[in-house]
Amino acid sequence: MKLKKRVPSGREKDEEAIEMLERLREKVYCENSSVARHAAFNLSWMQEDGLEILKEALFGNASRTTKGAAAYGLRKMRGRMKKVALGLLEEGLKHSNEKTRQVCAHAKQLLQREKDRVPKKPSTQTQPKRRGKPRFKITEISHESRRGVQKRGKKRPPHISRFNR
Repeated sequence: MKLKKRVPSGREKDEEAIEMLERLREKVYCENSSVARHAAFNLSWMQEDGLEILKEALFGNASRTTKGAAAYGLRKMRGRMKKVALGLLEEGLKHSNEKTRQVCAHAKQLLQREKDRVPKKPSTQTQPKRRGKPRFKITEISHESRRGVQKRGKKRPPHISRFNR
């Protein structure tokens, strides 16, 4: 798919940032869903610029794979753009394109599932100390007690040392 040239927003610091955003934008439109989702995740860390590209992919005339990747990127948005991204998913539920509505509905459903999920295991910092009987009993064997065992048992012949068993 041939994409139109993106107009830089002015927030980019240098030429490298503009090139990286352009590469990620091209990858979001890739038909390989894994590549598209990976690029959308990377764009989710780019704040306003990433949000702009993901919004374009979600509401534009793109394939279902691209729209799904854009919704994934919006779901994974962090920080101050999280509320804006959730607002875009809400807006997508009312969009005229059927694919966009389906993708946004599915994304909202996944967000709700994630919100309702109870953590299976608490973190290691909050786990209480283990109480009760320890698994192994650690005992100390003194040097004298080892000699007593050797004396009580059979005597070894003098030519066999304890190291040549």
